[in-house]
Amino acid sequence: MNPPPDAYSSGPSRVPPNLPDYPAARAAFSWNEVRAELEGLPEGAGLNIAHEAVDRHARGARRDHVAIRWLGKDGGVRDISYGELSAASNRFANVLRGLDLGKGERVFSLAQRVPELYFAALGTLKNTSVFCPLFPAFGPGPIQQRLVRGNARVLVTSAALYQAKVAGIRPELPELQAVLLTDAPDHLDAGLLSLPRLMAEAGEEFTIPPTDPEDMALLHFTSGTTGMPKAAVHVHQAVLTHYASGRDVLDFHPDDIFWCTADPGWVTGTSYGIIAPLLHGVTMVVDEADFDAEHWYRTLDEQRVTVWYTAPTAIRRLMRLPGNPREQHDLGALRLILSVGEPLNPEAVLWGERALGLAIRDNWWQTETGGIMIANFPACAIRPGSMGLPLPGIEAAIVHVGESGAEPIEEPGVEGELALRANWPSMFRGYLHDDERYRKCFSNGWYLSGDLAKRDADGYYWFVGRGDDIIKTAGHMVGPFEVESALMEHPAVAEAGVIGKPDPLIGQLVKAFVTLKDGHVPDEETRRAILGFARKRLGSAVAPKEIEFTANLPKTRSGKIMRRLLKARELGLPEGDLSTLED
Repeated sequence: MNPPPDAYSSGPSRVPPNLPDYPAARAAFSWNEVRAELEGLPEGAGLNIAHEAVDRHARGARRDHVAIRWLGKDGGVRDISYGELSAASNRFANVLRGLDLGKGERVFSLAQRVPELYFAALGTLKNTSVFCPLFPAFGPGPIQQRLVRGNARVLVTSAALYQAKVAGIRPELPELQAVLLTDAPDHLDAGLLSLPRLMAEAGEEFTIPPTDPEDMALLHFTSGTTGMPKAAVHVHQAVLTHYASGRDVLDFHPDDIFWCTADPGWVTGTSYGIIAPLLHGVTMVVDEADFDAEHWYRTLDEQRVTVWYTAPTAIRRLMRLPGNPREQHDLGALRLILSVGEPLNPEAVLWGERALGLAIRDNWWQTETGGIMIANFPACAIRPGSMGLPLPGIEAAIVHVGESGAEPIEEPGVEGELALRANWPSMFRGYLHDDERYRKCFSNGWYLSGDLAKRDADGYYWFVGRGDDIIKTAGHMVGPFEVESALMEHPAVAEAGVIGKPDPLIGQLVKAFVTLKDGHVPDEETRRAILGFARKRLGSAVAPKEIEFTANLPKTRSGKIMRRLLKARELGLPEGDLSTLED
């Protein structure tokens, strides 16, 4: 397999790619050599993500180099050097130590993209505690589920988010020891503390305890089709994948200005919005403001962003705008644009070439994989619509799962389940409190992704569809059961079934089919009331955008809602096997 050179990058390359020869890189790759490029803790004390991302730079030539350029939503700009980031994360680690928080105990964040969020993430890792980010648009229900399932001991949030989303569920969180408010000038009570005050009182020196590469470091939640959200466990060893993918896919070079638009509440915003760029000592842009097309273009221009990692939803929003952005903005600093979160359609890849001067490179990975697994590399040709090629060190396959387990399909072009040979460094090590579900993810030494795909004759992988009911909306993963459960808390709702409905802008929108209790009228007033309730309960990212009233929901004889049948009827598709349908 010898992929041709890139035919979709216009303009001369400003720097040679870190991975110039894909076949040679695959043949020579060694995870041990990647480990040798990292420093490790002093005196053989192990491997800690925060040490590699911050402290080794802070003690060297990049001490005064800007690590984070923070853009406040009010227009303010704050540059934080690697030295300053090291000191601030040390202070946070000392705050945790003062709270008697130790190895393996969970620190959750529910915060906007403010500097304190990044200090907390890195300080938590230094303390060998576990960082668990949450998306701030979640409602109280999803927050409560995750804090309980994750055994939250400390929560970092703002006063406004606490009052709106946490105060009401605080009695349901018996393990939560302390809430650290990022913007409170003083402590409010024994368990509601001012983070600025604690940080000011904490010292800037901190010695990272011995850290085994297999120590838990990160906990990321991903929704399941039934039951509670899954909590994927990642360890400090994952830093090898973060480093290698930052080098080979994001193609980091020392003078890069990098912008990952993902919120740290999602795995992309942690793996590639915090860890990977810092590992390479580059400057990363952190923008507190929400999406606005003009603001985004201005940010790319004014900050001279060189590598941009974003999502298909944002790209599709930009595509809908009239005009040529390069006529209003200088985007000449950009040399690489990448997208992740859901499949990037071919039109978007080619739109990037026309409108931005660079084709947009798709890549594939999951919460469970911890880092990029398949990508369109800078030195390889893009095949628009393809996820790309497996990273060096990653063995991918299309498999059929039968009675004897997973068996690779050798012939190209055949659809099957996308699988990865287990035991790469960032592979999740479990679902917290759910060993059985974790075991079901593996067969014959393969991790089963649940995604359907095919591989062409040159080794490029192509996404076909999701094998379960997970809804991918605007880059977020939404579990139908979670939405249905919240809807049924409304006094008018008897039952609810939720599906993802194709949408040209956000990929899929969440649509709910609702049956009402007796005495409630299926009119527009009721619809608006349920939609508003769902947004308040779940947050705008998770709540349904459409509600359709129905007298009955299709179910199996065992009472399980047949979501696939709801979706087939909505889209006018074949209904398939109805043998288990309730009479």
